[in-house]
Amino acid sequence: MNKFPLLAAVLTITGSSYVAAADLPGKGITVQPVQSTIAEESFQTLLVGRALEKLGYTVADPGEVDYNVAYTSVAAGDATFTAANWQPLHDDMYNAAGADHKFYRQGVYVQGAAQGYLIDKKTAEQYHITRIDQLKDPKLAKLFDTNGDGKADLTGCTPGWGCETVIDHQIQAYGLSNTVEHNQGNYSAMIADTITRYKEGKPVLYYTWTPYWVSNVLKPGKDVVWLQVPFSAMPGAQKNLETKLPDGRNYGFPVNNMYIVANKAWAEKNPAAARLFAEMKLPLADINAQNLRMHEGQASQADINAQVDGWIHAHQALFDGWIRQALAAAH
Repeated sequence: MNKFPLLAAVLTITGSSYVAAADLPGKGITVQPVQSTIAEESFQTLLVGRALEKLGYTVADPGEVDYNVAYTSVAAGDATFTAANWQPLHDDMYNAAGADHKFYRQGVYVQGAAQGYLIDKKTAEQYHITRIDQLKDPKLAKLFDTNGDGKADLTGCTPGWGCETVIDHQIQAYGLSNTVEHNQGNYSAMIADTITRYKEGKPVLYYTWTPYWVSNVLKPGKDVVWLQVPFSAMPGAQKNLETKLPDGRNYGFPVNNMYIVANKAWAEKNPAAARLFAEMKLPLADINAQNLRMHEGQASQADINAQVDGWIHAHQALFDGWIRQALAAAH
């Protein structure tokens, strides 16, 4: 029988080291995460929260806001961090909110996020469509018309996400204004309609990204194909970026990395958390797999929490390593 139950209760095991809860660097400090309204971002946000809790921080429920509000909130110190900083897609918003003067951003959290335009493979092969600028041809554009106005209907980007400005810029740059309509709104609802059209055997044209569940349902190469663009054309802070890949293919968007971005002043006062943010790495494929489970119905808060805990359990040694490195930075 343990003669010191209280002592046992305040000891946490982190790998092989024992740290008294009273000595944890986050004790007494509340952290406020923020994320966009994309529910699928919860997984990567909550994973960071779990790690912060191991360091003794109290982690509030993530606030859901538009991306630009997330950056201004973190910059002002009203929120602590966001785990979904897309670089370079969000560069304009990041810079507008104060850039490196206001933010701490070290270490890539998620590597190799892709974006672009896709159409169904059947239509691509039947009409030999490989590039989006082929839709300047009204006859080809009309194949993707869903409302009878003669224009191709592109399932596009929710306003405020950053991708909408790229798509609008490219429609102009590639001479598609007269033949392609960029449909914006609730992406989840729009892509659900697009998938229904695909299942009915109708042509589809849409924008999507990874990590997300869409490419697990409409599989590139099997059900759909990525369209290339004629040349690189990006707006704002991204205007000089080359989107052509080393093999010569060009899908119109640079490959993005995702970072955990925190309030700079807060990170400087919390070196353990700062080190944690720099060390955490989450494989893109793991986010895709979790997002698919949400799409298939396991999308309640309890489900997502269980998925986060399951991921930690499956990667316990890696997770414990992050905590060890973070604790070492605190001393």
